[in-house]
Amino acid sequence: MREGRVERKTSETNVAVRVNLDGQGDYKVETGVGFLDHMLAQLARHSLIDLEIAATGDLHIDAHHTTEDTGIALGQAVAQALGERKGIQRYGDALVPMDETLTRVALDLSNRAYLVWKVVFSRDKVGDFDTELFREFFQAFAQNAGITLHVETLYGDNNHHIAESAFKALARALRAAVEIDPRKADQVPSTKGAL
Repeated sequence: MREGRVERKTSETNVAVRVNLDGQGDYKVETGVGFLDHMLAQLARHSLIDLEIAATGDLHIDAHHTTEDTGIALGQAVAQALGERKGIQRYGDALVPMDETLTRVALDLSNRAYLVWKVVFSRDKVGDFDTELFREFFQAFAQNAGITLHVETLYGDNNHHIAESAFKALARALRAAVEIDPRKADQVPSTKGAL
């Protein structure tokens, strides 16, 4: 099993993450931020990556530190589980519709972190969650997992749908990219010989 476990403790947060890239999409997520929990559940279920996250943070201030540090720890756990990245498909992409919204994600598990974020929200909040924190999560995750990640909402009106389609598209793209290619299971998918 390709598993990763990370604990991140700071003066602002305490985050513990476990991932299993070869899972069934099972999840147990408790961050204290309801909408983030909902999105992480979608990420697990649609990627088939088993995910356990327990986070506490300075929510009396806002959800920024908890959201960002969860993204950091999750990214580190995924990178740990990928190891040398031997045998992986490496690339993944997905187009995910959610009612009136359509979001596209393309990614490369290149170990070179980069985020292209073309997602626009028309409101500052979805429920109690600041919409600007979605980018913070994706940036922290991509940076720490070593993913070149492009996220673009092509169109959409409902802010909940925009956020959820982005997480589901990330999940589907990750599912494709982490899969083992049986023809190259012992090789790193790069002419350099390393990622």
